[in-house]
This record gives sequence, structure tokens and C-alpha cells, in this order.
Amino acid sequence: MEQATPPAAGVDLSPAGADLGRVHLLPCGIRHSSAAAVSDYFKPRDTGVEVEGVRVEEAFFRGRKLQGATVALPDGYRGYVLEKKSAAKDMQNMDGDASNFVSRAEFQNITYWNHDAMPSAEDPLPRCFHWLTIANAMHKPVTAEELANMSATPNQNS
Repeated sequence: MEQATPPAAGVDLSPAGADLGRVHLLPCGIRHSSAAAVSDYFKPRDTGVEVEGVRVEEAFFRGRKLQGATVALPDGYRGYVLEKKSAAKDMQNMDGDASNFVSRAEFQNITYWNHDAMPSAEDPLPRCFHWLTIANAMHKPVTAEELANMSATPNQNS
């Protein structure tokens, strides 16, 4: 796959920050916005089980068992942890654009967690990466030779 297109205006990826290695996608919402000692309490471990070519991990969150899998981002893609800039931090943008974000960290792997089911290749997160391949194929530049061949082919719809 080719490199992703540059980010849209309003997203600052220049000071990318630390490389997290991987991040976690939990099947819940957490209403907490300050620092937390996550590694003291959230301790994923490998189960040694593999389902449909996916290695299963296990963790507990607030007493509930989670089963997950780590997925690498496709070649040419990076994940970013973004933070929304506050109005005080962004005095340069006076046009009222509410989508100003700054990158705090990068990641190459994401571990997604299921609450009621074992992870599989059919889960939404691994399946969404297939769309990147499709999008890349659909946006492949057309060569002059391909264009000439297309114009020489009679239109079958007429």
C-alpha cells in the first residue's frame, strides 16, 4: 500500500510524541480525562489460544473478563492519539474551526477487546482494514495507456 494522504487542515501531526507500540480499544466508555495508573490494574496476558489465525489475549476490567487480539496496522499506515486543542492553546485559528487536534503519540498495533465473544478475523476492526486495500485499488492512478485502452473499447451500455 502507498503512504496515506497528508492529514487534513486542523490536525497537527508534526510533534508526534512517543511511540506507544500499541493501544487498546475497549468495549466500553470511560469517563475519565486525567492520568491513571492503567498498567497497575489492566494486565493483558497471552492465553496461548489461537482462533482462525488470531492469537487470543485475556484481561479483566472492573472484574469483567475481556478477550482480545492485537492487530498490526497495514504497511504505510500509522495510528495517532489525538488531543483536541483548547481555544486558549489555539489563538491563531480565529475562524471558529472546532476540529483542531494535535498528535500526542503514534502506534503501529491496536489491541481490540470483546466482552461476550472470542476475537476472530470476522470482528469489525480486522475487517475494516480490508477497506484500506479496496480504497487503495480504487484510487490507483490511471496510466495514459490504460486511458487509451478504455477509450478504444466500445461502450457496451449504448
